Amino acid sequence: MRIGILGLGRIGAFHAETLSRLDVVESLVVADPFADAVTAAVERFGAEAVGSPEAVLAAGVDGVVIAAATDAHPGLIRAAVEAGVPVFCEKPVARAMKEGVEVLNAVRDSGVEIQIGYNRRFDAGFVAARAAVQSGELGPLHTVRSTTLDPAPPPATYIAASGGIFRDCSVHDFDIIRWVTGREVTEVYAVGGNRGADYIKEAGDADTTGAILTLDDGTIAVVSNSRHNARGYDVRMEIHGFQDSIAVGLEDKLPLRSVEPGVTFPAGTPHDFFMDRFTDAYRAELDAFTEVVAGRRTSPCTVADALEAGWIAEACTLSLHEHRPVTITEVRAG
Repeated sequence: MRIGILGLGRIGAFHAETLSRLDVVESLVVADPFADAVTAAVERFGAEAVGSPEAVLAAGVDGVVIAAATDAHPGLIRAAVEAGVPVFCEKPVARAMKEGVEVLNAVRDSGVEIQIGYNRRFDAGFVAARAAVQSGELGPLHTVRSTTLDPAPPPATYIAASGGIFRDCSVHDFDIIRWVTGREVTEVYAVGGNRGADYIKEAGDADTTGAILTLDDGTIAVVSNSRHNARGYDVRMEIHGFQDSIAVGLEDKLPLRSVEPGVTFPAGTPHDFFMDRFTDAYRAELDAFTEVVAGRRTSPCTVADALEAGWIAEACTLSLHEHRPVTITEVRAG
């Protein structure tokens, strides 16, 4: 099949490399405002370069991957849907929830499949955790703990445009909690602090946060995030039921150091980057998209799914700023 790629920054170039290695992908058609990025894609992957997103959609592509800047996502999703081209779009659907809802309403009845990029749904550990919950082997759940710790903060320009740590980072935890447990979040309480880079505080954001999520069956989820984790990139989840407890991410590349006498775990080189931690998940995610394009499956992460994680992020942001519990119903009401 022939796949278009809109945006060839860090994640777009990574997707181009991944797609170029999939047997079912015969050719790539790319567009990016930066000529050097386009030239690199042509030289590395044999991609066909065209001048604009419109030209990509008109180039006979079977599907399109949107890895452009966040503000471009709504318009590009709509353009692809209007062209009848299946879409893979990196999260978020839109910077603001209001615009995300407008996108959902515009594409809901289009018949065109749209997959939003939440790669943890394709990580082997999280897939196994979801299966364990669905099988009932853990019994009813009572506690979930989800962690995302970055080794270092992004640059100031990124932070200023990110929408805040809950919308940019924690949203991955929010999505995977919903997906693994099969439950919805009803209420949140969030706190945050600034102990590191001054530019994060100056942007009105926090560099370290904690959030308590109440799920619709009474399960409590605890989410921990930080931009500062010197030992590496740490993503984990614990799921505790009344019959058993399991964990995702407890492996030799876990960026933690045990001080228990005689304990050598973890013994591997710590993960230091999200692309290192989730290389296989990214491949599986795009492999799934080719199945969506081929009509063999429906989207494994819809626009509606992505918006649910977005509402949780909105609620946590409001909770942090107003120092109080916030329900999802409240933020939906706007």
